[in-house]
Amino acid sequence: MTAEATIPNPAAAAPRGELRALTSMRGIAAWFVVFYHIRESVAGLGGWPLAIVAHGYLAVDFFFLLSGFVLWLSYADRLRAGGWHAVPGFLRRRFARIWPLHAVVLTGGVALALLLAATGRHDPVDFPFAQLPLHYLLVQNWGFTRALAWNDPAWSISVESAAYLLFPLLAFAIDWRRLPTWALLAAITALLAALHAVFNAAGEASLNADIPRFGLLRCLIEFSVGTIICALWLRWRGSPLAVLAAAGLAIAATVAAASGWAAETLAMPAAFAAALLALALSSGPRNPLGASPLHWLGEVSYATYLCHFLLWKAFKLAFVAAPGPVGWPLIALYLAMVLAASAALYHWVERRAQRWLNSPLPLAREVGGGPALTPPANGREI
Repeated sequence: MTAEATIPNPAAAAPRGELRALTSMRGIAAWFVVFYHIRESVAGLGGWPLAIVAHGYLAVDFFFLLSGFVLWLSYADRLRAGGWHAVPGFLRRRFARIWPLHAVVLTGGVALALLLAATGRHDPVDFPFAQLPLHYLLVQNWGFTRALAWNDPAWSISVESAAYLLFPLLAFAIDWRRLPTWALLAAITALLAALHAVFNAAGEASLNADIPRFGLLRCLIEFSVGTIICALWLRWRGSPLAVLAAAGLAIAATVAAASGWAAETLAMPAAFAAALLALALSSGPRNPLGASPLHWLGEVSYATYLCHFLLWKAFKLAFVAAPGPVGWPLIALYLAMVLAASAALYHWVERRAQRWLNSPLPLAREVGGGPALTPPANGREI
């Protein structure tokens, strides 16, 4: 695998077509986050199932890596070709991808908070009205707050928006494909070691620790690693040996973390980086993760991720009379509501907002337009 120092033509276009296995994994990861947030309320959930979902927060680390991978594959070459003139178009597409649905869901949270306030049950910790401008601007996790609030999962969208702002600088500064394989592997190792060192220096053993303090760095480092994983995929695609090596590393790192042989803050980002590479390398018509139901879950995963937390709060207010474990019939009803809400938000808000915001501006049509970024040919935007 390391014999090929560089690809013959770094400017060559990446292969067209969606990597369906990665889209499906987005959906699976989103549902891990759902179960993570409701785990303490599910009646009878214990043992190894509880141990697994109690680490559902790690799905966010996979999201960060995947985001870097897909954006590098979809936009790095086009940004370099278009120069600084292409940056506004890129940022507009990113804004269209993440902000409208975030704003709609957050507004639903505001409605819920106003209802609670009107009935004398306002919670200033979960719903601090003074912080709303930060949340609408998606900068709440840039060091301006000390605790998660409103729609807690949106913290990761906040730090992703920072990664999007920095991504053009990364694309202009370096083309990973021009570096030898050993340099790419060394860069991944250095970045993940730096992430671990920050947590270790603070005495934190979990990646979920102090998100307002560490979340931004966690995202930027893992996002950057995802861009390098994309370069490795471009170099090794079609190699069965690379698939086996990446899968073996992912399994070994996961076992090391689960058994306590290695710190979670080091082993799990490495495990997810290797798993991402293995999934990308093995994505194809024979991969069962490309099945239509799983792929659909991936399509609506952003809506699932954003809506489930506030929906759970509203669900408990409406259907759960007393604190304590919630029976499986009600849990099943809630999960069905999340699925239905995900589909509705995806089709009626997310997709429609993207089409509208990504359409050519009237002035651009009048003057003949300028440099623009069309929808990516490779994969799905995340």
